[in-house]
Amino acid sequence: MRYVIAYDIGTTGVKSCLYRIGNKVEFVAGGYEGYNLYILENGGAEQDTEEWWSAMCVSTRELFAKTTVKPEEVEGITFCSQMQGLVLVDKDGNALRRPMSYMDQRAGDVMKSEQGNFIKIAGLSIFKLLPSLIKTCAAPTSVKDPIWKYKWVEKYEPEVFAKIHCWLDVKEYLIGRCTGEFYMTPDSAYSTFLYDSRKGKEGISKSLCKIYGVNDKHLPPIKKATEEFGKLTDKAAKELGLKSGTAVYGGGGDATLIGIGAGCAEHGRTHIYSGTSGWVSTITKKQVVDIDAMIAAIMSVEQGYYNYFAEMETAGKCFEWVKEHLALDEIDIYLNKINVVDSDETMYTSLYDYLTETVKKAKPGAGGVIFTPWLHGNRCPFESPDARGMFFNVGIETGKTEMIRAVLEGICYHLCWMLECQDKKVQTSQTIRFVGGGALSDVMCQILADVTGRVIETIDDPQDAGAAGAALVAGIGLGELTYQDIPKLVPAAHTYYPVESNRVVYENNYKVFKTLYKNNKKAFEALNR
Repeated sequence: MRYVIAYDIGTTGVKSCLYRIGNKVEFVAGGYEGYNLYILENGGAEQDTEEWWSAMCVSTRELFAKTTVKPEEVEGITFCSQMQGLVLVDKDGNALRRPMSYMDQRAGDVMKSEQGNFIKIAGLSIFKLLPSLIKTCAAPTSVKDPIWKYKWVEKYEPEVFAKIHCWLDVKEYLIGRCTGEFYMTPDSAYSTFLYDSRKGKEGISKSLCKIYGVNDKHLPPIKKATEEFGKLTDKAAKELGLKSGTAVYGGGGDATLIGIGAGCAEHGRTHIYSGTSGWVSTITKKQVVDIDAMIAAIMSVEQGYYNYFAEMETAGKCFEWVKEHLALDEIDIYLNKINVVDSDETMYTSLYDYLTETVKKAKPGAGGVIFTPWLHGNRCPFESPDARGMFFNVGIETGKTEMIRAVLEGICYHLCWMLECQDKKVQTSQTIRFVGGGALSDVMCQILADVTGRVIETIDDPQDAGAAGAALVAGIGLGELTYQDIPKLVPAAHTYYPVESNRVVYENNYKVFKTLYKNNKKAFEALNR
């Protein structure tokens, strides 16, 4: 048996997960520590590198308090992390400013000014778009893409820009903090949209860097996800509570590893994720792009495979918003003014459990109420930093129970919309793996099955699919596993079939849902631009 720690670096916290790798991959123990997401008035979204590192240290020590496994028994550490962040460091690896999150959308004016007066498609000058499509089969068409964050710093923070040694993504910064070495995995490099993904030409494209005005020396060398990136330094080991010299593997981003952790490593397999954000991803053997719907095939951890990837900004974040702003006494969250989670008289282990049970009291379709899950803009199938959430068709008889159900249904409508868009270019699978925190809810799993008309499967510990994916990839790096082993190592735990009577209700609501952005686009712009 061999032990690895997989660090799942999310939007709101880090899960440190210890796995035992042998003829199967077993979760042993874990720790969790949160950190802040700083939302700024100008559309910025930032985090703090010291908060990331502190959370890693605290959660690592927490997991060892739950197991008899000793730190010296750990042979490797690896990462699964949020992607498309911008972490700028000096030659010593010190962050030059707070990292810009994948949610950061302040670079709209910079992106627009960079296009000139040429013909534009999807917001990009044709002279930028065409070379990008040729070399990467994708393009930076969103203001949230890292190129525009980089260019924003160049324009508005020249004193910071002048000190840049490396442009890193989130996990690359943390790997550098662990090892003192700067590298990128192919999926992180691809998410810069400066990576030439053509066979035989893989690597950062100097010509694309020139077109976009990027200093290619700011981008580090590339290593595979399964490769060792370095050894844990004495300083990092002491702070983490691990053994100095422990191997550090590259791992990957959440968009690439969560599918692996879901057991989807074969051509044609589709998985859906609902965490803070949400997405639909299908494994393909060729690169595909849909500029209109903002979907592209990003690099997989396995060479020769790609993830046809459609993303929404806020999925589970919408349900968190419900918890914070709608879950009050009116739906009996407090029984005799005692929190239901703390009461000895209830079976609920969390407020989320209680809310999902409460949703069952509302009929499918939420009485005709529709929620749009665009709390921080949207990417696919339309790009808009201005779109926002709304409850549509609220009547005098509408209660909070219907509104809460409408939020879950709205998330599923949007996931279905992205799935429908994918079907225009690739064949998605009829049986879909559903992972992330949303997959913990039987109610949401059934809604997703009913809305999409697909068979929905979940796995054990669906909320830890990213960490499991990182552990599986580390197992490959250690020589214990192969990619072909993954599907049988991750079996389905539960299966949900669509209910036809519910499908009829949802089909009508779904048709209306798809009209709401187009019909309110100008209003969103007037209120939020």
